[in-house]
Amino acid sequence: RLLELKDADRDNREKFNLIVPRSRCPHCGHKISALENIPILSYLLLRGKCSECRQTISLRYPIIELSSAVIAVVLGVHFGFGFQVFPAILLSWALLSLSVIDFDHQLLPDDITLTFLWMGLLVNIFGIFTDVYSSLIGAMAGYGILWMVYILFKMVTGKEGMGYGDFKLLAMLGAWLGWQQLPVIIILSSLCGAVVGISLMLFRNLNKNHPIPFGPYLATAGWIAMIWGSDISKAYIQWALHP
Repeated sequence: RLLELKDADRDNREKFNLIVPRSRCPHCGHKISALENIPILSYLLLRGKCSECRQTISLRYPIIELSSAVIAVVLGVHFGFGFQVFPAILLSWALLSLSVIDFDHQLLPDDITLTFLWMGLLVNIFGIFTDVYSSLIGAMAGYGILWMVYILFKMVTGKEGMGYGDFKLLAMLGAWLGWQQLPVIIILSSLCGAVVGISLMLFRNLNKNHPIPFGPYLATAGWIAMIWGSDISKAYIQWALHP
């Protein structure tokens, strides 16, 4: 009987993923129409308020929309009109979405990370960002490196230092950019995470035991590596050989 009730509850529960339900007001549940969902323009026309309940719409929505546009322009200038720019834009938008979701919920959805991991392997069959062997090794090494860090940290401290979503995110970046970019991504994300974490503890009195999502730092480092990773690696090697 209990199993029947659980099955019934599962059937009655509203389906919720990246596609359904439609966008809606978090205050009154008003379903956002197509005309109300035009990036930036709709926010300005609605004067930052829901058309139904007149509650204020968070500024984060136009900020994210504007950020998406700026990212696309930066990539267009960097890559030009070629085979790389369109998958690069898709990857960048995925990284932006993952960063915001992880910041809010400390969750990196498989619907994004695993989908884009396979997409990374697919685009590199055609050598868009790296060769397919570097892509495959990058996916495996990306997951394995953070998994080993997780295991070692748990053995030493008895605590979980990160989630499995972080492993999948680094595997995703490895699939897109190749194993050669993993050191740059790991170093940049660790430095960024350390600086932000220490700053929050010093200036916002954040408890050192308070969990800080690592996904946004991995995503930011991955985006930087996609554009300037090779230049950063070359500059470091030159500095190391000729200090």
